Amino acid sequence: MGIVQIVIVMIMLVLLVKPLGTYLFNVFRNEINRTDRWFFWAEKPIFTLIGLKEHRGMTWKMYVLSFLITNAVLIAIGYLILRLQNILPLNPNGIEKMEPTLAFNTIISFMTNTNLQHYSGESALSYFSQMAVITMMMFTSAATGICVAIAFIRSITSKGATIGNFFEDFVKAHTRVLIPMAIVVAVILALLQVPQTLNPTLTVTTLEGTQQQISVGPVASLESIKHIGTNGGGHFGANSAHPFENPSPLTNVIEILSMWSIAAAMPYTFGLFAKNRKQGWIIFSVMMVLFIGFLSLAYMSESSGNPAINRLGIDASQGNMEGKEVRFGVAQSALFTTVTTAATTGSVNNMHDTMTSLGSITPLSLMMLNSVFGGKGVGLMNMLMYAILAVFLAGLMVGRTPEFLGRKIEAREIKLIAIAILIHPFIILAPTALALVMDAGQAGITNGGFHGVSQVLYEFTSSAANNGSGFEGLADNTPFWNISTGLVMLFGRYISMIALLAAGGSMLQKKWVPETIGTFRTDTGLFALILIAVVLIIGALTFLPALVLGPIAEHLSMRL
Repeated sequence: MGIVQIVIVMIMLVLLVKPLGTYLFNVFRNEINRTDRWFFWAEKPIFTLIGLKEHRGMTWKMYVLSFLITNAVLIAIGYLILRLQNILPLNPNGIEKMEPTLAFNTIISFMTNTNLQHYSGESALSYFSQMAVITMMMFTSAATGICVAIAFIRSITSKGATIGNFFEDFVKAHTRVLIPMAIVVAVILALLQVPQTLNPTLTVTTLEGTQQQISVGPVASLESIKHIGTNGGGHFGANSAHPFENPSPLTNVIEILSMWSIAAAMPYTFGLFAKNRKQGWIIFSVMMVLFIGFLSLAYMSESSGNPAINRLGIDASQGNMEGKEVRFGVAQSALFTTVTTAATTGSVNNMHDTMTSLGSITPLSLMMLNSVFGGKGVGLMNMLMYAILAVFLAGLMVGRTPEFLGRKIEAREIKLIAIAILIHPFIILAPTALALVMDAGQAGITNGGFHGVSQVLYEFTSSAANNGSGFEGLADNTPFWNISTGLVMLFGRYISMIALLAAGGSMLQKKWVPETIGTFRTDTGLFALILIAVVLIIGALTFLPALVLGPIAEHLSMRL
């Protein structure tokens, strides 16, 4: 029955890929189409206000500068609000201002689309902060990711001289994609009993006659963009395991599809830009094969239960239900875990800290690879990065200059790609090693032995991949963890984006090379196999030793 549930959700996703991918293509192709008639009336005043009277393309350098400045301004505004929330309106529960290092971590977390939470949502933020900072940045950070991915796609598929205009793309990402989808999903969730109110915390009398405080708030509106924008930060500390955020299996499926659909549709959008739909389906297929492989590991591991418990003869016929909600069970918990880390959302409907040691390899590995669907466009960028590298390696093996989509791949592009590939493991493994040897880092570890290593490794992997989920056993609201993970989130978000846009800008300047009989085709099953091999080999060479020290060693120790 569990497998049937998973298959149905995956079929629903595949059915969404083509229509949503086509819609995204129409939104960002900068040619007149019906989406202009639907939305231009709302966009025209915004374009007039910012002085954008007609489409003006940017070089990759201008595009990078534009999104960096925009993000910096939003970070500054958001930080001030968090620090002053105690004197700002819409604070009926009297929440105090946020501590400086926690405010730094929080604002970086939400601007980088990470949504790592070192606080409990219902007790640390006023309603104004939830809406003006958290919800607002869930839109703007997701829009930034979409814009950068679209710019990268244009740079490697277009024959023009520019990669589009960031401000035009940024507005369209909000008005034509994120806001309409968020409204629809928010209304559906509200109809399905997810709270949407500005009333203060409820005081109720329990059956035992005692008083209990029940937190509510504008939950449905936050949940919609939280998943559509692959953000992940919940209104409640328990995130999507909380019955107010995710009350039923139906809302669970809606939230899974919300965080998965745009990321899954982006490869098809890429195929339309490249004027080769088959190319887009090949990229999608590679992502799906890798996804199914890691999902199978998580589902089988959680279904089998904990080896140590099994040895004691305790009934584990329902699998490992520790840390899971009965209303979801193993199947929907394993699927949610795989999707939220593949799509770098970070929301959780079960506690990853209580997964089996082998099961925890799935979320860790997906964040380490950071290319299996990924967040808003970033996963596609990373997969295309691996595709360019695969073409380069294949070219070396047959002794010819490699080409991708009609442009030669040369030293400059490979150097920039190398930066993007190497920075990811560096900002995971180096801080992990540092935390394990420093007193300030060790103080946050609540489990000894191999599981403690996994806790630290997961925290920095989640930060670097802009995911935001955690093992939740780490005492991470300290200056050391707030500052270290904040810096990792910054580097993980922006260095790879800049490097890949620079690589795309370099390819854009090259002359288009017509396809010949000797051209290595990248829209075939053979290329899909090569791409899968490149992703897995690079991932294994980089991260397997760390996994051996953490979850693999823990699994082996439980079997002794």
